[in-house]
Amino acid sequence: MIENRNGTPVDPVPFLVVSGLGVAVSFSFGPIYVMEFGASLPFSLSVAGLVALGTAAAAYHRYVWMARPELRGEVPADVRLGRLLYGMVVGFFVVVALALPLVAGGL
Repeated sequence: MIENRNGTPVDPVPFLVVSGLGVAVSFSFGPIYVMEFGASLPFSLSVAGLVALGTAAAAYHRYVWMARPELRGEVPADVRLGRLLYGMVVGFFVVVALALPLVAGGL
């Protein structure tokens, strides 16, 4: 098990999920997005790798290092649904914002 700053064991799954999504999004959009601005492929892959590394570091800090398992409790279903819907809307707009320069550059 992974331990937090206090030595308490922490569930690693949230950290792994967020890090994996960060890597997937970074390497899906990053190289194409950076190359659209005239950068070379090796540079754009390096930028995507740095963004993925930053995402993993932020996820580790949030979901492992600062985790406090003793405060965990069940979240009501209506609150979970609201967070899920809010996250979906924000995620949609982030993907649209990332795609806009690619679409505008192709016109």
